[in-house]
Amino acid sequence: MNIYVIRNNQRFGPYDERLLLAYVNKGLVLKHDRAISDGDVLERTVGYYLKKVNLSRDISVENKGNFVEQLSSIGSELIFPRTSLCSKNFIFDTRFIILAVVGLLPMVIMNIPLGGFFIFYEVALYFSIIWGLFFYSCFKTSQVKIKNTMYVFFFMQVFVFLIWDVFGVPRFNPFYILTDTLFPLNVAGYIFGVGLTEELAKMLPLIIILRKAKEPLIPQTMVFYGLMSGIAFGVYEGVKYQMTVNAQQAYDVSFFLNIARLTSLPFLHACWCGIAGYFLSFAQLYPKYRRGLWLLALSIPMLIHGIYDSVAYIPVIHLLIVFFGLLLLTVYLKQGVNYQSKLRS
Repeated sequence: MNIYVIRNNQRFGPYDERLLLAYVNKGLVLKHDRAISDGDVLERTVGYYLKKVNLSRDISVENKGNFVEQLSSIGSELIFPRTSLCSKNFIFDTRFIILAVVGLLPMVIMNIPLGGFFIFYEVALYFSIIWGLFFYSCFKTSQVKIKNTMYVFFFMQVFVFLIWDVFGVPRFNPFYILTDTLFPLNVAGYIFGVGLTEELAKMLPLIIILRKAKEPLIPQTMVFYGLMSGIAFGVYEGVKYQMTVNAQQAYDVSFFLNIARLTSLPFLHACWCGIAGYFLSFAQLYPKYRRGLWLLALSIPMLIHGIYDSVAYIPVIHLLIVFFGLLLLTVYLKQGVNYQSKLRS
């Protein structure tokens, strides 16, 4: 019987059963390697064909010396890759960096002797880094710069702290009062009060990035920066919830709310601000439509945000709103090229 061994979608052979058994015993072929014989349609394994002719009992892979000799043959470089470590190429290994940050950062946080607000902020920062790395892997472009990313992230946090906590600017928006009323007036409060104020604040670092850009920034680049601005705002809001609303709950409820809000709030704000970044990019690329595109950059995230807040207490419905916002962002990016062709004409 002529048997072919299949590796990496290539056929090797043909071999008869005895020769194949010899190769298996020498470790050159594995009994689990895929194989096929003349006349067969389905692929099998080498072990299957050896068993078929009663040779599977003769399989005995030879050892190449004792364990000391084997370790010597394996070589010290495979055991301790000194050359690779000394070359420091791992510093540029994205997978290594992500694993190191995600895995080691909690241990670093545990050794920082801070309390109160800073504990909550450290935990929120950890979750935001995870979201940031995820968004970077999904939305990065050649235009995305680490410097700009860090600027957007930390500028947003400082800015929102000053505007909300120091100067209390949001209280001057009269629509905030309507959030304490009944439906449907509360919807207007959440849209034109909460939604308008927060989405406008998140847009500010994006506008600054666009003004300082040395080249036109494509929609996906601005979506990424929008995601970063949204994450930063979500960190601020998550910490505020932990120190106020969550702190008033029972321990188990508070613990759950802390984790849930620290993971969900950055994601929600990121998606909504990503939509803003998308339309702001178009406003820069096609300035003759800038007024309409600026309006879309603010109004669409503002509407989704406000409607979500007004139905946040209704199970399932609020999840559908989140899903719709995420779907909208994804579809926007997919059809971005078509929109560019239309606006260019």
